[in-house]
Amino acid sequence: MELIQGLLVITSVHLLAAASPGPDFVLVSQQTLSNGKKAGLLCSIGIALGLSIHILYSAFGLAAIIANSTTALWAIKLLGGSYLIFLGIKGLRAKPSAQPVTASRQSALNQLSATKTIGLGFLCNALNPKAPIYFVSLFTIVISADTSATHLAIYGIWMMVIQLAWFSLVTALFSTPKVSAKLQSAGYIVDRIAGGAMLLLGLKVLASRTN
Repeated sequence: MELIQGLLVITSVHLLAAASPGPDFVLVSQQTLSNGKKAGLLCSIGIALGLSIHILYSAFGLAAIIANSTTALWAIKLLGGSYLIFLGIKGLRAKPSAQPVTASRQSALNQLSATKTIGLGFLCNALNPKAPIYFVSLFTIVISADTSATHLAIYGIWMMVIQLAWFSLVTALFSTPKVSAKLQSAGYIVDRIAGGAMLLLGLKVLASRTN
């Protein structure tokens, strides 16, 4: 498949995949509403970087091995599901803030927790148990035996750009004054709702069949 044609396929398919509700969307929404726009963007960066893990093992053909190995797939499900449950329990334990978060205090908080926030997004995406099957399906369409390493790198970087652009848009939407003003006072409720969604997603992952 030609490079441009492959990019068009990846754009259409991966944009739909990124936009579909899932752990990444829940996490970005929760971070933006609870900690502000910067936290949402940092989390989006982490999610985009998390794609690199899936792109690397797909490039080396490991996705096909994982997708056809019950043991490997179950290990990924266990890791991903457990991490989602961890995030869910953490969200469900959220409590009302004793003091309102001022702009200066929020800016300092976001800067101090930048690495941690990026890490949250990275792990949420990297441990997504549905990723191996998704990537093996997508790469089967656009990659052939004669696909060059350069084209493969371009595909991978473009997917990360799409991911970052989508979740940056989500962050921008949830950080607008009208939305944030209405939800800021109920931030802990948002945390609990998001936590419940994460917990259910994690349990669903662990309960799903591996074949």
